[in-house]
Amino acid sequence: MAAVAARELADGEVVFVGIGLPNLACNLARRTHAPNLVLIYESGAVGATPSRLPVSIGDPALVTGSLMVCGMADVFQLFLQNGRIEVGFLGGAQVDRHGNINTTVIGDYKRPKVRLPGSGGAAEIAIHAQRILIVSKLSPRTFPERVDFVTSPGQRVKRVITDKAVLEPDDKGELMLAALYPGIEAADVKAAVGWNLRARARLDRLDPPTAAELQLLREVLDPKRLYLKS
Repeated sequence: MAAVAARELADGEVVFVGIGLPNLACNLARRTHAPNLVLIYESGAVGATPSRLPVSIGDPALVTGSLMVCGMADVFQLFLQNGRIEVGFLGGAQVDRHGNINTTVIGDYKRPKVRLPGSGGAAEIAIHAQRILIVSKLSPRTFPERVDFVTSPGQRVKRVITDKAVLEPDDKGELMLAALYPGIEAADVKAAVGWNLRARARLDRLDPPTAAELQLLREVLDPKRLYLKS
């Protein structure tokens, strides 16, 4: 998932990134095909070049070598709401057939089964970034036909990168199966979502991570396996 997400990024793009697999993907891209990628973190680090894997958006590793360190209000007003963010990474507890994301509640809003962390900056990222990439593992629980609560609207979602396949919206905004990982069949993906997932006429077959990508991910970027599972 990290390798596929990294390949979505072009050199020189400005990316609003969080912690976890999106962070690994961005730093993998910087060390391979996109050395001029500009990473912006919600905490205020702009143009961050972390020397080690940051464990939170407040990690001091993000400060060293940054182009700018500012407050969160400046990040959102001067960069995000000003249209300067080209790519935003998001994830959530639920992602529906239209790319809407739920990070608020599971169940009825007034009597939820689970109360989640909420939006944070996700709603603003979903609205103002030029394109959105979602990174999330496939399961019927995570990919229902309709989210229990729309925290972040899905109208700017361009790719949903999962552990089995990549989904893309059609011209009406409904997610379709676009590409498969090695060894995965379309039926495996369709069984893991809560709606009748349609597939594009021609499905791409994604290349597995290269030896160089694996070495960077496992030995350089996340040697303690904080986010990569053994």
